[in-house]
Amino acid sequence: MPSKEKAAKSIDKARKWLDEAKKNRKFELFDSCLVSAYSAMFHAARSLLFRDGFREKSHYCLARYLEEKYVDPGKLERTVVDLLDRFRELRHEDLYELDFSAIEEDADEAIQNAETVITSIAKLLQ
Repeated sequence: MPSKEKAAKSIDKARKWLDEAKKNRKFELFDSCLVSAYSAMFHAARSLLFRDGFREKSHYCLARYLEEKYVDPGKLERTVVDLLDRFRELRHEDLYELDFSAIEEDADEAIQNAETVITSIAKLLQ
């Protein structure tokens, strides 16, 4: 069932995760920053599913849904989905790979790209 209320809550959650990412960056907690920034992107993307009446079953499928319903018809830039995919993979490496550690540049890029994703998706929710 479509829910503007859940969509609004999800985009708000995205903004909270972005704030968390910025705080983590300030204290040079680069791994936490990366995970928080991806969470911001995820919740922004998820807001469109809520608005459309769906719930995600996987992070990967969320990106595929955005491609089909928003990128292919020209409603959303492909860059947004590419960023979501890229940082989903980095988040996975950060959480599960023993030899991966995010660096300052990763954290800065993650924050910048999370801002891009949130802004692009928020426009679609208006």
